[in-house]
Amino acid sequence: MLEGMRVVSFCHYLHGPAATQYLADMGADVIKIERPGGPLERRWSGGNAYVEGVSSFYLCANRNKRSLAINLKHSASRDVLYRVIEASDVLVENFRPGVMDRLGFGFEEVRQRKPDLIYVSATGYGREGPMRDRPGQDLLVQAYSGLMAATGEYGKRPTPIGNAAVDQHGATLIAMGITAAYVKKLRTGEGTRIDACLLNAALDLQSEALTAYMCGSETDRGVFPRDRHLATWYHPAPYGVYRLADCFIAIAMNGTERRLAELLGNDRLLSLCDGDLLEQRDAYARELAEDLRKHRLADLADRFDEADIWYAPVQDYEDLKTDPQVAANDVFRRVPIGRSTATLVNHPLRYDGEAPKLRKLALRCGEDARGILGEIGFTPKEIDALFDEGVLFEQQDMNQ
Repeated sequence: MLEGMRVVSFCHYLHGPAATQYLADMGADVIKIERPGGPLERRWSGGNAYVEGVSSFYLCANRNKRSLAINLKHSASRDVLYRVIEASDVLVENFRPGVMDRLGFGFEEVRQRKPDLIYVSATGYGREGPMRDRPGQDLLVQAYSGLMAATGEYGKRPTPIGNAAVDQHGATLIAMGITAAYVKKLRTGEGTRIDACLLNAALDLQSEALTAYMCGSETDRGVFPRDRHLATWYHPAPYGVYRLADCFIAIAMNGTERRLAELLGNDRLLSLCDGDLLEQRDAYARELAEDLRKHRLADLADRFDEADIWYAPVQDYEDLKTDPQVAANDVFRRVPIGRSTATLVNHPLRYDGEAPKLRKLALRCGEDARGILGEIGFTPKEIDALFDEGVLFEQQDMNQ
């Protein structure tokens, strides 16, 4: 769907790479600019997970991209990259403010060479303000944005989300903004400057909760602390997670609190339903937790379904490997790498019933330099000279 869009990605870690992967999945030609040897995502992996020497951190956010490894310290690299940029529609970078200016590819300078470019800067906290130069990283932004406080036991145990949710949400917002700017460019011929930051992504992720907090009275805000079973500070009971005799389940709020009490035959829960379940939510949650401990999921599942109680068992990653709904959604993709196989998470949307195809996986840093530069007018002799002079780099082996 985005065939014809070319994106130059000066991105590393997860925020920027995940954003450009969404575009690449949708058909854009994404050129990943790498330093010789590659960025951190090629050399580090969470859980020390590698497949034939290829990092899972790299695999999770770099499919369908081409790799151009170039020594930015070499004087000739500037002209090479400007020729790539001038042949492109979008430039995306996620360095700290000022880094691209020092490299010679800041917005003002690039705009002089390519006025219709869509120029995207993704920072931690924004281009201005007292936090602009601080390191922007998912966990740190979860803390700074209030997300960690709201997720955990308020005032006692701030709790991070167990994944890089801010990075991933921020990446989605970047991809959305670029797609909109590309439509504008096709319509008007004009470029756009887009500023994205992790802090804004983290706050956007909490839009419902923040709006409730900011619009509530001082009395309403006093409900922020809550019983440990409850999932949020602003929902009434029973919205939360509870232990059964054989597993944990999540129970959502859908106006069936009284039916739940009747189903369990619990008079205390029934009496609490006569009051405000936001005010009485801690008492309701504690009583419900005590009652549910006596039951097994198999004994409750059919009864919950008949009563339209919204619930779901708490699954772990091992469960997801064989979950029939995950399989029906075609979530996981198995990809051969050398003599081994990697399992990747597919693009989340389906277009005309299908997930986007895996067209490319640049396993070796810089492996696409010859093709990329050849397309924009470099001769084979010129490309050979750039390799000989140390401007370009190509990894020969995945384990190099």
